[in-house]
Amino acid sequence: MSVTSSGLDPALAGRLKRDAAGLFPAVVQQYDTGTVLMVGWMDDEALHRTLTTGRATYWSRSRREYWVKGDTSGHVQWVRSVALDCDGDTVLVQVDQVGPACHTGSLSCFDGRALPAAHGSPDGPTQPTGDPDDDR
Repeated sequence: MSVTSSGLDPALAGRLKRDAAGLFPAVVQQYDTGTVLMVGWMDDEALHRTLTTGRATYWSRSRREYWVKGDTSGHVQWVRSVALDCDGDTVLVQVDQVGPACHTGSLSCFDGRALPAAHGSPDGPTQPTGDPDDDR
C-alpha cells in the first residue's frame, strides 16, 4: 500500500476536504459520556499521528506546529476511535481524557460558555429563561 508524504493512507487522504491552509476541524468527545471537550485543527500528518500513536495530535494555527494533547499539561487524550463525517470535512475523535481538556482548567472548552438561544419546537421558538448554562 502506498502512502502520502504525511504517511496517511492515500485512500483516506483522498476522502478529506480541507480548507485553504490544508486543515480540517476535529471535534473531540469523551468516549464514555459523549461530552464535547474541545475542537482542534488537523492536517493529514496530525491525523496520521493520531491514528497510529493512540494520542490526539493537532496542528496549532497560532504556533504553526504540531502538538500532542497532554505533552505539556499532562492532560492526555487517549484515542478510542476516530470517524470521518459524511462530507469528509470534519473528524470526530473520541478520547479518554485525563484531567481537563481546556487550557482554562475546565473539563470542556464549552463549560460555562452557553449562549442565550431560543429553544426551537414545532410550535415556534421560545426564549430561554435565566442562566443559559441552566437551560441546556
